[in-house]
Amino acid sequence: MPSGYLYLDGSAIGNNGHVTDTELPAAEDAVAAEEVGEEAVEQTLEEAGAPAAKAEPALPPVLDELLAGAVELARSAAIEVGGSSVGEHLGVVAELELVATHAFAASLTGYSGWYWAVTVARAPGSEIVTVDEVVLLPGAQALQAPAWVPWHERLQPGDLSPGDLLPADPDDPRLVPAYAVDDDSDEIQVVEVANELGLGRARVMSRDARLDAAHRWYSGDQGPRAPMAKQAPAPCGTCGFLLPLAGSLRAGFGVCGNDITDTDGRVVSVEYGCGAHSEVRVSVPSLAEPSGAVYDDGDTFETSAS
Repeated sequence: MPSGYLYLDGSAIGNNGHVTDTELPAAEDAVAAEEVGEEAVEQTLEEAGAPAAKAEPALPPVLDELLAGAVELARSAAIEVGGSSVGEHLGVVAELELVATHAFAASLTGYSGWYWAVTVARAPGSEIVTVDEVVLLPGAQALQAPAWVPWHERLQPGDLSPGDLLPADPDDPRLVPAYAVDDDSDEIQVVEVANELGLGRARVMSRDARLDAAHRWYSGDQGPRAPMAKQAPAPCGTCGFLLPLAGSLRAGFGVCGNDITDTDGRVVSVEYGCGAHSEVRVSVPSLAEPSGAVYDDGDTFETSAS
């Protein structure tokens, strides 16, 4: 019999069955020596260039004979769900030690290559097999819908039509709070005034030329009378994607900075608008809620063959 036992809490029990403090340091020294020995062995292997030990892959579960033989039980469960669409038995695979799934061919219209999967199981020590679930799953050659692509990745410039609404993502990196943009500092205002007075350029547009340009832009395709603007939820003047022009035309026009619209990089009137307004919101009704009450007033309608 060993001279003592070391417990997880660090206490030691001597030969007399009582906890002794005198034997505890010896036990700790033994544990420490064992850890040092393991580290020394690992270090020696590393210095010798020996490959590190690799964890062995987990072995697949063994198929239970009782579960494998429960074909008719699984078929009956599949027929309860799929009816006459349940076809021949395709095979059985082990999911866990006492869990297996039977596969049956499915003849449902529109589900080519799919199969009925019936999972069965039994408790340890019991010979009673029970059904866990019945589901329809796609096979390797099954016809499936393409991978989902978020709407903001599918849309391309030019897809927006009159009447369409294109809400911006709440975390859209192209939009920041107005207070975060320091374009109204005194230094920038001085530069704008200097440029407006012609101090930075040899020539600037005259007042009449600017009025002509404003009239042309206002009455054009990016003005308030355009079909797109008439069906817009809000004007460009309140849109976060509008980059206002500098100088005297700032209050009436700006450049659109939304790359999903046809007007991206073009001058638009502040009264113009489109469905891609930065603050537009779309209310999507829940599919689980009824759209409205339906009443039967007793009227009947007759149709005649044409």
